[in-house]
Amino acid sequence: MSDVLTQSFRFADPRDLADLRTYATRAKAIDDGAIRLQASGSVLAAYVCVLRPRLLGESTPTILGLRTMALAEPAAADVTVPLSAVLDRLARAGENDVELPIPPMTVTESWAGVGAPRSGWELVGALPDAGLRAAAEAGIAEVAAIVPDRPGALIVNNARATVWGRELGGAGGLPAGAAFAALTLGFLGGDEQKLYRAGRWFRLSNSRGHVLVRTGAGLGQ
Repeated sequence: MSDVLTQSFRFADPRDLADLRTYATRAKAIDDGAIRLQASGSVLAAYVCVLRPRLLGESTPTILGLRTMALAEPAAADVTVPLSAVLDRLARAGENDVELPIPPMTVTESWAGVGAPRSGWELVGALPDAGLRAAAEAGIAEVAAIVPDRPGALIVNNARATVWGRELGGAGGLPAGAAFAALTLGFLGGDEQKLYRAGRWFRLSNSRGHVLVRTGAGLGQ
């Protein structure tokens, strides 16, 4: 990661700050972890992790959420910070505030070092939001049915790997976890998601955000 050259992000519209708060809140409900804030020029890219392999050789895909927002002033930063620290600062923001101070504490997350391709994406097709929503809700119910009332971490992890690592029907190999990410991060609500592929990566995209999926065994391979 590069050194932080920017101490705060100034957004072009107060609504962007509110959108970031909603997005970070949703991400924290999935995985109480971190958010990668990457600014280059007048655009801020905010990455969060929805699913990732936690055990050696595990088949769980790496699934990230991405939202981009316009900045009022050029910025240069690439930091991974706790979601809780960002939410603390966003909670103190007023209705018309447009500035987010960058939390001073950083964290190391393996998924933050796995960069999705910037180019080379090929359009595969489009997936209806209704179908993705149905697949996500079915998967959530299946995980709930597998996991007992007081599960250990291994049981939960295995259930998620089994359900969300499974391929979606008619989606060219896209794991079902992509539908879960699109639903829980609030990216569904339109008519469809464009599906792109670049090597081992898939991307679901619409105006609400992007779901990035890396298939294969583990982060380090």
